Amino acid sequence: MRRQSGATQRKIEPIRRPARPSDRIEPTRVDKFSARRIELAEAALETLAELGYARTSLREIAQKSEFTHGVLHYYFSDKVDLICCCVRHYKAKCVTRYDQITLAAQSRDELLKGFLEKLGETVRDDARMHRLWYDLRSQSLFEDAFRNDVAEIDKSLEDMVWRVASRFASLGGREPAVSRGALYALFDGLFQRCLLRHLSGDRNAIADLQDEVKRLLPTVA
Repeated sequence: MRRQSGATQRKIEPIRRPARPSDRIEPTRVDKFSARRIELAEAALETLAELGYARTSLREIAQKSEFTHGVLHYYFSDKVDLICCCVRHYKAKCVTRYDQITLAAQSRDELLKGFLEKLGETVRDDARMHRLWYDLRSQSLFEDAFRNDVAEIDKSLEDMVWRVASRFASLGGREPAVSRGALYALFDGLFQRCLLRHLSGDRNAIADLQDEVKRLLPTVA
């Protein structure tokens, strides 16, 4: 019987590429690594918001920021990873911006007034960031890599709208008259339509959104 060579005897293990760069990092360094990813994501947000998903690459972001392409590629496996991190980080801050108003309001009128003011403020000040979110959500219809992140962000926004409506209803001794999903779909549709009009230069877009919400919220909560 012929003896097998050492090369034949050794079992060759397949090389597996980690799904995310953080898979390469020791557990004790994950927090610092994650913090650095957020720092880079914040720096990249302006470029992403300006160019959108289709026209953005890690190299393009590097050219428009103080960070090299190599640094970005070390912390993010590709632009999908970076964009998801950016939008997830931004939306995490967005979903809490109404909480203080919701908790502090002592009447339905007070809550409605604060909510409408904040809606107008976020469209005026953060239109490009919201545009990036809707771009990402649309891309998730085609890109499997986006879907889990989009679903998670969408759920957090749905919960945020529900907190506002539930508090508004409770201040009037009522319960919301529609489901979470239906309520979110209503507000999201109005918000997206307003955003499109605002980006198109319509000066009445924000005021019309506020008027619509002012009429809608009492009917559903």
